Amino acid sequence: MKGPLDGIKIVEMAGIGPAPFACYLLAGLGAEVTRIQSAARASTFLSLKPETNPDILMREVRDIDLKSADGHDEAMRLIEAADVLVEGFRPGVMERLGLGPEPVREVNPGLIYARMTGYGQDGPMAMTAGHDLNYIAMSGVLSLIGRKNAPPTPPLNLVGDYAGGSMMLVTGVLAALFERVRTGRGQVIDAAMVEGSALLATPIFSFIASGMWNVDTRGENLLDSGSPFYDCYETADGKFVAVAPLEPQFFANLVDALGLDAEWKKAQYDRTRWEELRRLLAETFREKTRDEWEAVFAGIDACVTPVLSPEEAASHPHNRARNSFSFESGVMPGPAPKFKS
Repeated sequence: MKGPLDGIKIVEMAGIGPAPFACYLLAGLGAEVTRIQSAARASTFLSLKPETNPDILMREVRDIDLKSADGHDEAMRLIEAADVLVEGFRPGVMERLGLGPEPVREVNPGLIYARMTGYGQDGPMAMTAGHDLNYIAMSGVLSLIGRKNAPPTPPLNLVGDYAGGSMMLVTGVLAALFERVRTGRGQVIDAAMVEGSALLATPIFSFIASGMWNVDTRGENLLDSGSPFYDCYETADGKFVAVAPLEPQFFANLVDALGLDAEWKKAQYDRTRWEELRRLLAETFREKTRDEWEAVFAGIDACVTPVLSPEEAASHPHNRARNSFSFESGVMPGPAPKFKS
């Protein structure tokens, strides 16, 4: 089945991290992606080479010397025929190559020029080097992630690179494609991971503004491991379950399934008893294995699930039933979301 972006042509300037992952997502939606890279920088997304794993990359690769006149002209021809250009260089690099927004949009006025950086195309830190952890630190988000009396915890590189970066870039590209249908004009998209990460945390910023979240006590709030009913617990076999019955009706089901005293149902949001409840939950979950707990909670709306490894997630009956993972090139997540006409 062809994706909804079938017929859209994207030129990707070779890089690492969020820009190539954005193109991976767009390719998964049906777009045709051509990646321009120099022979000296032949690394690809996740350090995989297209000849060894073409199914993952889902793009054609062109080795072009952008600093040569012939290479510049070849790149310009590809861009002239494209709908979208995606680049993740520091500000000014594309301009020095003669491939900045102004010259390429002269030959292709409808081009959507998508730029991915950490700090944005301008501002005092625009040229500063950084990675995901730096960007989410500057966004205010990293300070909110971690346990009580511990340093902030790096949440892999998902928040800055791939959620605040790739997903926001894809959102911009899709919006610009829609706008082009109406006006015929392209857009220049300035996607900054600092701003994208901050935007993801809008609900938490709202909680802070309303006094529902204390920024001075990391690990003591509702969703940051502070509450005992939104956390992970070790099981008898050294594995873990995720426990998240935030609503009273789901918490009541948890209490019943665990065989706890019914009076706990009224004490869910009594913060003075949270440490006592945490100890009780930890002791109880250590009485059975993870799979035994999964069987106990099957069919019960208590918001308790096993913490699965990537391989276990791919093999889980629910994910198998929905074809959520692909096994053609090792275990890889399948395209999302799904579309039905």
